[in-house]
Amino acid sequence: MPQRSDMTSLGIGLLSSTTEVASAAEELLRQRYHWADVDDARSLVALGGDGFMLHTLHAMLESGHAKPVFGMNRGTVGFLMNEWRIDQLPERLARAKAIRVAPLAMRATTVSGEIFSHAAINEVSLLRETRQTAKIEVLVNGRVAMPELACDGVLVATPAGSTAYNLSARGPILPLAAKMLALTPISPFRPRRWSGAILPDDTNVCFRVLEPENRPVSAVADQFEVRDVALVEVSLDRSRELTLMFDPEHALDERIAMEQFAT
Repeated sequence: MPQRSDMTSLGIGLLSSTTEVASAAEELLRQRYHWADVDDARSLVALGGDGFMLHTLHAMLESGHAKPVFGMNRGTVGFLMNEWRIDQLPERLARAKAIRVAPLAMRATTVSGEIFSHAAINEVSLLRETRQTAKIEVLVNGRVAMPELACDGVLVATPAGSTAYNLSARGPILPLAAKMLALTPISPFRPRRWSGAILPDDTNVCFRVLEPENRPVSAVADQFEVRDVALVEVSLDRSRELTLMFDPEHALDERIAMEQFAT
């Protein structure tokens, strides 16, 4: 058996999803390399899919201790991950390209007056809870931009999240360097032809739910849901930037740009 390489001196820790595939990959990597303790590590390797990467990033936001993360895909989609390979990992990490992403800050007020604050790396979405169409007033920087949007929902997406739910809702793909946010309706009924807007990323977006008791709406920041909201405020929080690491030939910014040519 070859001698294990040392990741401890590099300050690199290892995290893994609990799935069978990710756990098997973790075992292989622990046989090949010595790893730093996760709490003491300066950077992390994460094994799993996009869901596990989002979970890892949210955990760092909650703890206030953000570290660069190099993900390797042992999940399904893996858009936020690098290709899985066991060999020459120290060399890959040494030449990895750093991509910084800022999360959205969501402040949701419920019908009963409770206030919830959550971060979203991909998007904040409002979704109708029942068969009733949602009716939502849209404000941009304090001004009413749309008095009434009748829809299944509406979302605000970051560039990093613009190829996720936003793209499925026919929203625009935003290059990471664009410093923009996508405001995208979900199945709009009225105005039927409104396809959304692209806004500077220093914009504050506010959604006021009309008839919230009769037409209840939930707000979702990535995987965190708040039900029966009356008011939802969304803005980009640059003070909490996160760092993702990618192989230079497979970096996130280039992948997002190439998604514009996908068929």
